Amino acid sequence: MRRLRAAWLAITVVLGGGIAGVAAAGGAAHTSAVPASETLRLWPGIAPGSEHWTQKEVIVRNTPVGTVAINVVTPTLTAYLPPPSRASGTAVIIAPGGYCVALALSAEGSDVARWLQSKGIAAFVLKYRTREKRQQGVPTDIDMDAACRYGIADAIEAVKRVRREAAKWHVARHRVGIIGFSAGGMVASGALLQADAGARPDFAALIYGAPFGAMPAIPADLPPIFMAWAQDDALVRDQLQRFRHALLVAGNRPETHIYRSGGHGFAMKHQGTTSDHWAEAYLAWLAAQGLLRPGALSAAH
Repeated sequence: MRRLRAAWLAITVVLGGGIAGVAAAGGAAHTSAVPASETLRLWPGIAPGSEHWTQKEVIVRNTPVGTVAINVVTPTLTAYLPPPSRASGTAVIIAPGGYCVALALSAEGSDVARWLQSKGIAAFVLKYRTREKRQQGVPTDIDMDAACRYGIADAIEAVKRVRREAAKWHVARHRVGIIGFSAGGMVASGALLQADAGARPDFAALIYGAPFGAMPAIPADLPPIFMAWAQDDALVRDQLQRFRHALLVAGNRPETHIYRSGGHGFAMKHQGTTSDHWAEAYLAWLAAQGLLRPGALSAAH
């Protein structure tokens, strides 16, 4: 937990020490939604479990990590769709990181979505619910299982929502995956490991992210899993190694890329390190699963 608190410290520094200091980080605070090709509310009404939340969502633009969301109450999906003529029929839901307190909506959301879109993949940025940020500085009481539980529920619902509306987006219902970054990897892993096997995503990628609380039960015969992190990422390296070991013990065989350097939060950055090429490896892995070839859109899950 000390290392995860250090990750929160990094977020706090970037955002100028809290909501009140966000504007100083490079942009004025906004409460409007992030501009998108299509944005829709994830749940038909108030998201279950947050009926009594009173915090106000804040969207901050032009920070050193791009657009950031804080105090998310109303989860949304933002669609980035390839032209129908180029659609592979594959969809990927993207869960940005931010310690389940903030969301890096552009660096680990829309930037990734536009790249996937360019490859013929329908991408959906999930703005999931986050723990309310009330205090300045570094929280000392973060329980990651509690902080991310609502994000996990939103990720599970996002998979269901994309499948329900698959035809509208030229997506095959049996080719809906998820990718998560940092704490978004914990959110994505919650959807992957849920008890209802039929509701799990069809494939999952965890980029410098994994369960950061108690190790959950690991079912056998999980869908295909891709993992990537850097050896010099002291914030989360141990947790990822522990989760990969648990997957192997349960009989799963995750595709794993451990880069010599790249640090934490490399996402789509080009730093001159080997981690710059994780996206190429991920694309090759998708191709090996047959997920880049146009599929039958009417195929049942």
